[in-house]
Amino acid sequence: MKKIKLTLLAAMVCLLASCNSQPPMATVKYVDIERFMGDWYVIANIPTFVEKGAHNPIESYRLDADGTIATTFTFNADAFDGEKKTYQPRGFIKNTQTNAEWGMQFLWPIKADYRIVYLDADYQYTVIGRNNRDYVWIMARSPQIPAQKYTELEHFVASLGYNPQLLEKAPHQILGSE
Repeated sequence: MKKIKLTLLAAMVCLLASCNSQPPMATVKYVDIERFMGDWYVIANIPTFVEKGAHNPIESYRLDADGTIATTFTFNADAFDGEKKTYQPRGFIKNTQTNAEWGMQFLWPIKADYRIVYLDADYQYTVIGRNNRDYVWIMARSPQIPAQKYTELEHFVASLGYNPQLLEKAPHQILGSE
C-alpha cells in the first residue's frame, strides 16, 4: 500500500511539474564537473519540505566511475544542535555537453529537474534552479558570503522568475562562534 501511495504521489508531482507555463530555464554554458565536485554550503534557498528549518546545510558531490553524482546533503534539524539529518540522492547528468543539467533522484524512478544556472569563474558561487521556479539554491564554497555578493545573487534569482521574498537564508554556525 505504501508503494502505491508513493507512486501516486510521484505521478501527481510529475503531472504538476508539466503544467509550467514559463520558458525553460537556461543553464550555464559549461561546468567542469570535476571542479564542481566537493562541498557547497547552502547560503539561501526556497526550501523543500525536507529543508525547512535546516541549520548548517551542506551539499556534497562526488563523481562516481559510472558518471553519476553521489550526493550527500546534511544539516541539523531546526537548530545548530538539532538532530543531524543526511540524505543521499543520486545525480544524473542529462546534458553531457554542458554538464549543467541534471536529474536528481531521491526516489526511484523520479529524477527531479536540477539546473546549474549560475557559476562564477572561480567555482566559489553557484545557483541551482528548476524550470518550475519552485525551488532554488544559492550555494558557496564557504558558509558565509559578502553581503554585496548575496544581493547580486538574490537579484539574479529574481531575474530567473523566482519571487526573491521566498528566499530563506540558511543559518550556519562558524566553527568557534556561538
